[in-house]
Amino acid sequence: SSDVRVHSTKATRPGILPDREGSMTPGQLGTAIKEARGRQGLRQDQLAAAAKVGVRCVIELEAGKPTAQLGKALDVLQALGLPLSLGRTP
Repeated sequence: SSDVRVHSTKATRPGILPDREGSMTPGQLGTAIKEARGRQGLRQDQLAAAAKVGVRCVIELEAGKPTAQLGKALDVLQALGLPLSLGRTP
C-alpha cells in the first residue's frame, strides 16, 4: 500500500501528521492544512493569496472536500512550507 505524509521541512516544527499505516483521507489533509495555517498565524484569505488560489479553495481543502483540485492543494501545501511526500509501506 502507499503511504502519504505531509511534513515540515523546518527543523523547529514537528511533522503535521504522525507516520501511520494506510493512506491519508481528505479530512486529514484538511486538518493538517488548517493546523499549519493556525500555527503560522495566517487567516484563510492570507493563505489563499500566498498560494495564489481562491479563498473558497482553502475553505474547501480545510473542510476535507474530496474533490478539491490536486494542483491547488499542492500550491497551498507549498505556501505553508509543507511538502507532500509519497512512499511505499511494507
